[in-house]
Amino acid sequence: MKGSTGPGLFAHRRGRASGQPLAERMRPRTMNDFVGQDHLVGTGKLLRRAIEQDRLPSIILWGPPGTGKTTLARIIARTSGASFVALSAVLGGVKDIREAVQQAQERLGMEGRRTILFVDEIHRFNKAQQDALLPHVEAGTVVFIGATTENPSFEVISALLSRCKVLKLEALTKNHIETIIHRALINKNQGLGSVDLTIDDEVVALMARAAQGDARRALNTLEVAADIALEGPDGGRVITAAVVSEAMQSNTLLYDRSGEEHYNVVSAFIKSLRGSDPNAAVYWMVRMLEAGEDPLFILRRMVIFASEDVGNADPAALQTAMAATDAFRFMGMPEGALPMTQAAIYLATAPKSNTSLTAYAAARKDVLGLGALPVPAHLRNAPTKLMKEMGYGKGYKYPHHFDGHYVAEDYLPDQLRQRTYYQPSKAGYEQVIASRLSIWHHASDADDADANKEPNATKDAGDPTGVTARDAADATDDADHRNEQSTPRNEQGDAQHDRNDTSDDRP
Repeated sequence: MKGSTGPGLFAHRRGRASGQPLAERMRPRTMNDFVGQDHLVGTGKLLRRAIEQDRLPSIILWGPPGTGKTTLARIIARTSGASFVALSAVLGGVKDIREAVQQAQERLGMEGRRTILFVDEIHRFNKAQQDALLPHVEAGTVVFIGATTENPSFEVISALLSRCKVLKLEALTKNHIETIIHRALINKNQGLGSVDLTIDDEVVALMARAAQGDARRALNTLEVAADIALEGPDGGRVITAAVVSEAMQSNTLLYDRSGEEHYNVVSAFIKSLRGSDPNAAVYWMVRMLEAGEDPLFILRRMVIFASEDVGNADPAALQTAMAATDAFRFMGMPEGALPMTQAAIYLATAPKSNTSLTAYAAARKDVLGLGALPVPAHLRNAPTKLMKEMGYGKGYKYPHHFDGHYVAEDYLPDQLRQRTYYQPSKAGYEQVIASRLSIWHHASDADDADANKEPNATKDAGDPTGVTARDAADATDDADHRNEQSTPRNEQGDAQHDRNDTSDDRP
């Protein structure tokens, strides 16, 4: 595509005499010029009807950057004939809101003219600032239009949400962006149509793809490319793919580490691992890394996943995730991305089981619901003579003195006997675990009488060690008692830190 030859190479810069960039100069001024969002402004659609009938309620426009939120607000004001007052939540505050409302009241009383109060980045207003809007929105003193890139459910107070209609804008498509670029190239008054520029359709497509649905980014790239383009054989300037790449520099990905897109990408990563798709898992992991996410956050999610979604179906999964964490700490970036990728692939392709999660949840339900049930007497620690005389530890069967190092025994509180928390799946290594448990249970049923006997009540002549089951049990209990008293309880800080990390939605 070739722009028309005009009065000079940098004629387009005259439009910037007021400091306006190309994106601002090319902002649509009528609904017919507006590109995209057909689900809202297409013929017969909700917002289009409200504008045409001049019956617009207070609204919140929610969508990615460069999708037309501010433009829509201005078109609405121009179409309705209302006065348009714009505030930035970054720079403004309660004082600015009060001044705008006072002027709106005077304008309505003296001229009978309504006011549209537009607040850009409404999510940056705190609760008190948002509260200041409520009475005026409710009374209809102003028609409120808020714009935000963040989910209003999280960032806007419920009282204000209930008084507004939330309209979601979508990222512009590649075709939408191409249309906007072509308009800028042929528009002689506001765009680059008066400049002798040559640009192929493939290069326009490259810019459209790189814009990632953001019209402002596309026009900014085009403007810089027009400035730095090299002169061609005919004296005009040629915008090539290399020029566009230089104009774009680094391609900043849409990703807010504290916003909704952060949780969307993390959720996609976890769901891809859980769904056994290594390709998608690697893609979402790289998306996070390239957008500046802390690699340790991603690794922590993989460690959690290894226990929660793989578990004992493949015990090596947890070892792999921890090894990747250690390797990253040792290597750093960029090489540290390699063990992270290896771990992501391993986790995605490992057999899956969530029995660790379900067992924990079921046991926790009983603990919270039934309280601190008493420890059965035969399982109690007996470090003193008195405790032994009280029956603590009496009847305990020491498994190592039985065939197969197993003996049937009740280890749960009396109220929870026969309760089953862990039910191994049929995936991976849990098949082996299930088989082992089945053998133990059948052996218990087949020889219940022998299982209930306490062997070696006196010194066992057949045992070369001469140690009775009770002696071994007491020694074990004494060691446990000493360890319990010497183990520091300082893990609460780390546990609380991870407890707050809940970006994935669990069942």
